[in-house]
Amino acid sequence: MKKHLLLVSLLLASEGAFAGPKPVPTAADSVVMRMAAYKAYTDSVQATLHYQQGHIVLPGGIGELTVPNGFRYLDSAQSRRVLTQLWGNPKSETLGMLFPANRGPLDEKAWAYSISYDAMGYVKDDDADDIDYKELLEEMQGDTEENNKERQAAGYEPFYLLGWAANPYYDKNTHALHWAKSIRFGSNPDTTLNYNVRLLGRKGVLVLNAIGEREQLPEIKASIPGLLAGVSFARGQQYVDFNADIDEVAAYSIGGLVAGKVLAKVGLFAIILKFWKLGLLALAGAWAGVKRFFGFGTKES
Repeated sequence: MKKHLLLVSLLLASEGAFAGPKPVPTAADSVVMRMAAYKAYTDSVQATLHYQQGHIVLPGGIGELTVPNGFRYLDSAQSRRVLTQLWGNPKSETLGMLFPANRGPLDEKAWAYSISYDAMGYVKDDDADDIDYKELLEEMQGDTEENNKERQAAGYEPFYLLGWAANPYYDKNTHALHWAKSIRFGSNPDTTLNYNVRLLGRKGVLVLNAIGEREQLPEIKASIPGLLAGVSFARGQQYVDFNADIDEVAAYSIGGLVAGKVLAKVGLFAIILKFWKLGLLALAGAWAGVKRFFGFGTKES
């Protein structure tokens, strides 16, 4: 970044040396210069990323992915770099990311699926038809308010769960669960979208979180069928392969997955932090921070 800013400065200085005195730059000139420097920085960073398409075996052999049309896959190592260095998340394990083919992580209106695996055990789905999601939302909002003190003590802004952006839906045939939440960070009036997809397996859950902006909800929802059609567990690890004699049952239920917590005896704050750290802070933190560096005047998005 500093190299690009230095280059812009040197070019401006050299023009002055050969062409004589220049008028004092206006505020509009300053904005154009900052935007040019920002564009040079993002282009140089994104040129270092190498994407894949087609058939992908996910790390650890846990499952497979056929990259949907209109998307491209970023492998685990590069995805960790995006999540931690570019988007400012704490270090965490990831199986990769899916980006729209026409946008990278530093592009305007960027969004992506982050892919991970949680070996929590076999999640029973017998409560799926009995959940009152309105009541569950109210409980989640109360938990969020209660835990904002610990969140702020850990150095994060408080966040507020505004409601469902898409109501939770569970497909018993594909054992796929998905829902979306609208979230606001701190005092920022902007709304962040967190779209959650969970594919249930024999010994755990494939986690696919889409992080974007509220107005991208139609685009994200439209991509769900292709995403679910292209991702699967490895042979012997699918939901129907569960063996009650040897396999562990998760403390989570369907409702627990949506709530982002274990409804039984596990510490609430630790579980919620696990979800916050991997997705919800991505566009709300470092993306806005990069724009702030160049003086675009944003706070958090």
